[in-house]
Amino acid sequence: MNKQRITPTSDFNNEIKLKGFKAYEIDSKTGKVHGYSRKDFYKISLNTGKYIFHYADRSFETDETILFFGNPHIPYSCEVISPINVGYAALFTEDFLKLSERSEGLLQSPLFKIGGTPILTINKTKKKDLAAIFRKMIAEQDTDYPYKDEIIRNYLNLIIHEALKMQPSESYPKQKNASARITAVFLELLERQFPIESTQNPLELKSAQDFAKELSVHVNYLNSSVKEITGKSTTTHIGERIITEAKALLQHTDWNIAEIAYALGFEYPTYFNNFFKKKTGHIPKSVRSAHL
Repeated sequence: MNKQRITPTSDFNNEIKLKGFKAYEIDSKTGKVHGYSRKDFYKISLNTGKYIFHYADRSFETDETILFFGNPHIPYSCEVISPINVGYAALFTEDFLKLSERSEGLLQSPLFKIGGTPILTINKTKKKDLAAIFRKMIAEQDTDYPYKDEIIRNYLNLIIHEALKMQPSESYPKQKNASARITAVFLELLERQFPIESTQNPLELKSAQDFAKELSVHVNYLNSSVKEITGKSTTTHIGERIITEAKALLQHTDWNIAEIAYALGFEYPTYFNNFFKKKTGHIPKSVRSAHL
């Protein structure tokens, strides 16, 4: 049996973060698999094969050629069902595409929205046209042309515009337990915010209302779903995860209490101290002192 050659995730991630973009061919027959974290990258892929895509609280099953749009802020995963799957993929950072002012609005299109349509069915003619664009991007990224990034952005914009002109693939949604799915999405979104790696990028989603807004659902629906599935409230999950991170930062960084408070989304250190003591029975300073 041929073993798949997996490009180390850290190497692949670092390359994308450095350059802002990476395009590659998908071909299961070559046995080469690219590993990467979706946390920081948008994705557009042209896939032919049998797949089940899980996107937020919906699932899409297909055995046709599809164009998929992935948003790093929305949890998604893909189950590859068929032994042969081929196509192309482009990963890019938000900053890479936003360098073009006209592109910023495209990231707000229904293609990348949680309630939108991330999957489009592609016919043979359109598949040929889109494949040609992906091949051009792959070739262009390896050139020394000083303005190649602008050319690649134009190719990405072209694919997005072509997709916006197509009809949504409404036949794809496959119903599952709605409460279980939205709870899984919430928990993954919560976990994706950690670990906190810089005091310059504080926690963004801090309340049940924040998560409900991000997921485009009513906060009461989110709360009832999470409580039904896990037995804990949304607020309890958030609070417990923040406390876990706070303890890690107190024990393993040299950040002062004010910096840790800010990084965890607290406007004032006093709020953080009160929150931490209420949850643990101790003040942050005592936890740090115990591990010196």
